Amino acid sequence: MKSTTFLTLMIALVLWLSGCISNQTYTTSNSIRQTISASGIYMSGDMIRASGAGPYSGAFTVIKTDSSLWGWGDSAASRLLPDGTRIDSSVPVKIMDGVVSVSTNEAAHFTMAIRTDDSLWAWGSNDRGQLGNGTTTSSNKPVKIMDNVVSVSAGTGFTMAIRTDGSLWAWGSNAFGQLGNGTTTGSNKPVKIMDNVAAVSAGFDHTMAIKRDGSLWGWGWSYLGNGTTTGSSKPVKIMNDVVSVSAGAGLTMAIKKDRTLWCWGYTNLGEFGNGTTKTDTDVPIKIMNGVASVSTAQGYTMAIKTDDSLWGWGYNKDGQLGDGTTTDTNVPVKIMDNVAAVSAGSYVTMALKKDGSLWIWGGATAGCTLGNGTTTGSAIPVKIMDGVMLPS
Repeated sequence: MKSTTFLTLMIALVLWLSGCISNQTYTTSNSIRQTISASGIYMSGDMIRASGAGPYSGAFTVIKTDSSLWGWGDSAASRLLPDGTRIDSSVPVKIMDGVVSVSTNEAAHFTMAIRTDDSLWAWGSNDRGQLGNGTTTSSNKPVKIMDNVVSVSAGTGFTMAIRTDGSLWAWGSNAFGQLGNGTTTGSNKPVKIMDNVAAVSAGFDHTMAIKRDGSLWGWGWSYLGNGTTTGSSKPVKIMNDVVSVSAGAGLTMAIKKDRTLWCWGYTNLGEFGNGTTKTDTDVPIKIMNGVASVSTAQGYTMAIKTDDSLWGWGYNKDGQLGDGTTTDTNVPVKIMDNVAAVSAGSYVTMALKKDGSLWIWGGATAGCTLGNGTTTGSAIPVKIMDGVMLPS
């Protein structure tokens, strides 16, 4: 089974939380966010991020209301103090100040963060050039990558970033054409892909991007949603009127302007949520109505409906759905109410409630460092902290 953290947009991350910045701090980027928000498209920009490559591992990052970044878990991606020290922590540890967006990929062991001045910083493993600093040397300390960044999504060994002018840039692994530059050659420094981009989600081996006109474009591995099972190293148009997207492992979830949720790719664990487990599709199929946000990961999906209720479906061996069981389901089950954002990792899920409280669950079979001071997983939501930055 493929591992991924798939971004979510409006919390994505993938995952996605757009416009979480003060008017006083931001000028150019806030104006851009407001323009995009007016069009109804959710920019990526996560306040919470759950990630994991296996049931014994996990990386978790969260931004509090004071813009401080906190992390915990079993991964080098999150075990980082400001001096570059790596630690194992079962509770949240402060990493740095002045952060407005974060994207962590535990499978490739790295984190990307946007600071209050719109500068992009990276740390962790760099074997595939995923940090984007022109090398393949890993870094324990945050290194500055570029300026004028409003959104970032960390895929499995590659990164996608949107700049304030709407241009999309990519770097890292490219074996399946997931960078979108027309080649399958990786790059350890940013390469421009396209213009007029509002949101992006980097998956396991494919990428999805929403342009400012609401059109959705995809590239990378097969099952892009364009009616074929042939991948593409260049962007191909998938559909129109899209406001949010989450790219997973061989699976994509997208929300249209009318709040309908659509899905395509392959399924064997019920991750479509349409009552089937073995029906792959190379074109988008409608799943449900009234969806505000979605995050898909390894074999399962979490969605927030317009009434702020959270629903989950798919693989559930480690209790990552949060319904109190470890039983898979191919239809949506309700998990909790009053949810503002959600992030699906490989085996663990994080949710941010509207009161600013952070909840986490999963890792129930093998155990996982959820952030509550133990290494015991949970099949039901566990509260971790208050004061987490909310989407605006």
